Amino acid sequence: MTQERVDLDSSVGYVLKQAAAALRTAMDAALRPLGLNVPQYACLELLGQRPGLSAAELARGAFVTRQSMHTVLQGLQDRGLLARPATAPQGRALPTQLTDQGARLLSRASGAIAEVERRMLHALPASSVERLRQDLTACANALNSA
Repeated sequence: MTQERVDLDSSVGYVLKQAAAALRTAMDAALRPLGLNVPQYACLELLGQRPGLSAAELARGAFVTRQSMHTVLQGLQDRGLLARPATAPQGRALPTQLTDQGARLLSRASGAIAEVERRMLHALPASSVERLRQDLTACANALNSA
């Protein structure tokens, strides 16, 4: 019985992983001067666009575990970047909000990340960018529905 091997030179998955690793490295470098890492930035961005998310919702949106998100939230709260009520207004979830300081830092971080994305997509013709986004979404949906 022969085992099928992946040809790394033609593997879409391998190239996608290379792109993801390069993107993460560039994002980390862009965020470092702001005192943020990628999960912290993701948390701030999610809250900037969807105020009041719970820790579980933030964890799903930032692609981290709930335990990791708890650590992220505590660190951001300690820095005065977000606020959470002491008790849940309903149920057990504590809705989280950006503070004014958090919103200002998010504005700077969003600009830095937008520049990383511009650099990443610069090599593509403008007409290909939306197609790439659609194709990657279709790939993710195919795997998530399996």
